[in-house]
Amino acid sequence: MTQILITAGFFVLILISLFLVLIVLMQRANSDGGLGTAFGSGITESAFGTEAGNVMTRITKVTFIIFFVVAFALYLGIIAQHNRHTKPEDRSLFDEEAAAEAAAQKADAAAQVPETAPAAPAEAPATPAK
Repeated sequence: MTQILITAGFFVLILISLFLVLIVLMQRANSDGGLGTAFGSGITESAFGTEAGNVMTRITKVTFIIFFVVAFALYLGIIAQHNRHTKPEDRSLFDEEAAAEAAAQKADAAAQVPETAPAAPAEAPATPAK
């Protein structure tokens, strides 16, 4: 089930990125030339009116935010799927080295603790001397 959601998420991410490319190319360039006019900048003005720049900018911002949210959700899904299917014996080399280093430090700390208890203090006399 998780694999189906991840595959669908990648499909949605590809559609969003294609839409984002088209939106960016449809925007009017700062100068009255360039790719904005080559890919139909005049069409956006006739479709959205004189406020085409504001509408296109807003659409670009929202699409950009949706793109990153979907990409981050896919990242978390893939990490969760990987952690769920990873066995403890399949850990990476770095995990094994960290565990060995922690065990060595624990052994060193145990070796530094003295094995004999300190001598008990001398007992005081039960009755005070006069």
